[in-house]
Amino acid sequence: MEGVTNISIRIQGAPSFYKCQVDVLQELSALLKERNIRSLLIIHGEKSFQAIQPYWPELAEIETTYVAYSGICSEAEIKRCKEQAQCLHIDAVIGIGGGKVLDLAKATSHEARTDVILIPTLASTCAAWTPLSVIYDDEGRFQTYTVFPRSTYMVLVEPRVILEAPLEYLKAGIGDTLAKWYEANALVHDLEYTPLPVEVALYAAKLSRDRLLEESHQALIDCEKGNLSSSVLTIMEANILLGGMVGGFGDEFGRVAGAHSIHNALTHLPGTKGLLHGEKVAYGILVQLALEGNEEEIKALLPFYRQIGLPSSCKHLSIQGQEDIRTIAEKALVPQESIHFMKEKFKEQDIVAAIERLEALQKEGERN
Repeated sequence: MEGVTNISIRIQGAPSFYKCQVDVLQELSALLKERNIRSLLIIHGEKSFQAIQPYWPELAEIETTYVAYSGICSEAEIKRCKEQAQCLHIDAVIGIGGGKVLDLAKATSHEARTDVILIPTLASTCAAWTPLSVIYDDEGRFQTYTVFPRSTYMVLVEPRVILEAPLEYLKAGIGDTLAKWYEANALVHDLEYTPLPVEVALYAAKLSRDRLLEESHQALIDCEKGNLSSSVLTIMEANILLGGMVGGFGDEFGRVAGAHSIHNALTHLPGTKGLLHGEKVAYGILVQLALEGNEEEIKALLPFYRQIGLPSSCKHLSIQGQEDIRTIAEKALVPQESIHFMKEKFKEQDIVAAIERLEALQKEGERN
């Protein structure tokens, strides 16, 4: 076809079933029965399992095996859970928790060739939606990510669990989801035309950015008061649903770019271990914008970061001097990193300069 490049896009836009509603877990037993699911391996975190208890249904006619995860989604942990799933001949895997637990459940179900049902207890990432898992080593350092051929079978969101979670997780989700627009926008640079699925991805990314900037502050206030408001629900679903749609419809043009490469590099600094994924990604957005020379957008975002408490400087991330900055630059540019999908080709000194320029803009903003 003349004038049109044949672009291959794999669309996995949504889970097979999704519902976000108060008391949705009371429907779980019926949903399992109508899908002929009779046995489950339920992977959970310690805190997430405690959080879900007030809303967890009695699964009297379902054979259930509960497995606490080790705190990381690693190859060793995937192997351990897969072997248990295969030994028990289960019909489906359920993951209950935050992003790492859900990623572990997805990877386990893929390896065990079963369906996966995800019940997020946090809205800190879009892990409940996206058919991929981020894999770390046993020390918590980023290794790789794997995209699965099948979408998640079912996602059930009990919003009261997320409302009751520590506020920093929702805040981190805002940072992670905000990156969708800036990274997707950087990934479509070489397209001769924008295929309709990519337009859907870009629309979802822009809509999520707009809703986050408009409603995050109010949502965080309402969360602190325990008020399940429309703003809280909007931010929850922006983080889970809209964030997931970007990669689901955009495929490689809706995944990750510079911001996530900075995140991955930060995982190699011991001082950042206590920080959440979305907090590091939020900082990565600003570094990516500095690399692109988009200082106006940095200046527009910095007041928002300050308002809701997202990290925007080295001190917020316990980055200690030039050695740490050089480590970030080096690790962000390893061959498999997504920063290489951006239009410009960067060197270590470019990333160092971007971080230093961001520091200057941050200080300038604090003075004004």
